[in-house]
Amino acid sequence: MFQAWLLDKASGTFQAELREIDESRLPPGDVLVQVLHSTINYKDALALTHRAPVVRNWPMVPGIDGAGIVLESRHAAWKPGDRWILNGWGVGETHWGCLAERASLRGDWLVPVPARFDTRQAMIIGTAGYTAMLCVQAIAAHDLRPEHGEVLVTGATGGVGSIAVALLARRGWKVVAVSGKPEREDYLRALGAAEVLPRQSLSEPGKPLQKERWAAVVDTAGSHILANACAQTRWGGVVAACGLAQGMDFPASVAPFILRNVTLAGIDSVMQPLGARRAAWAALADELDASQLEAVAHDIRLDQALEAAQALMAGRVSGRTVVNI
Repeated sequence: MFQAWLLDKASGTFQAELREIDESRLPPGDVLVQVLHSTINYKDALALTHRAPVVRNWPMVPGIDGAGIVLESRHAAWKPGDRWILNGWGVGETHWGCLAERASLRGDWLVPVPARFDTRQAMIIGTAGYTAMLCVQAIAAHDLRPEHGEVLVTGATGGVGSIAVALLARRGWKVVAVSGKPEREDYLRALGAAEVLPRQSLSEPGKPLQKERWAAVVDTAGSHILANACAQTRWGGVVAACGLAQGMDFPASVAPFILRNVTLAGIDSVMQPLGARRAAWAALADELDASQLEAVAHDIRLDQALEAAQALMAGRVSGRTVVNI
């Protein structure tokens, strides 16, 4: 038996309960793992609060992120005692996830924990930090460098935004952070932001082309914020879009792309191939400052996951929520 959050609609109404579950109910997988740490991501919060149709199969154990120890393995790359990280692959949506003491996973989904990190630190980073690195790598792939100008990070107090600010500042960029939490300006400056703008400066409808400012953008918001960021991006700039905190819509025109040669780079972390995942985690191990990880971390117990999800949906969370399983 093991403890896990179980989401179900068998009674006709949605239920989210922390329950004892028999190990025989675990879905098929070639690696049985002990989960030591997980996280509460935006997608996990949507699933736990039933605010969006994230879950595709019922019942479901949520938790798109996990890190821990291999217990049993029928996969050639993994043996008992190995430390692993999981990010995405539909876990917590179509396959039971990591807000649980045990999980049955596919070895092809797992990445080794870099030697520099423990499993808790790996989950402070989690999908958010891994996605932030994919955004930073997308900018670098277009040969953009700090001398080309400023970089904008939207939703900067969130998980992706916080780690993106830290990574870009460490690479030498002048980072301008956008946040709806003015009381968190000191937090963002400690991560490396040179300037902090209010969310309202980008969140309303704007002109298709605006004054050029940004050499690059990491956007976690979508909607008007993304449209305005594109409209303000300089000729040849790159906008890495990875989120929809403001909305899924994109009320923009083609003008920035055909008149200023702006690239809109979509960043999906869920289905990235293993090579890209390993490269991103290796770069995170090289570049992230462990002291900055502590600055963005909030620790909770497994039984506090639903409460944390509700707080995240209410906009009361900054940084990363780590679940100590």
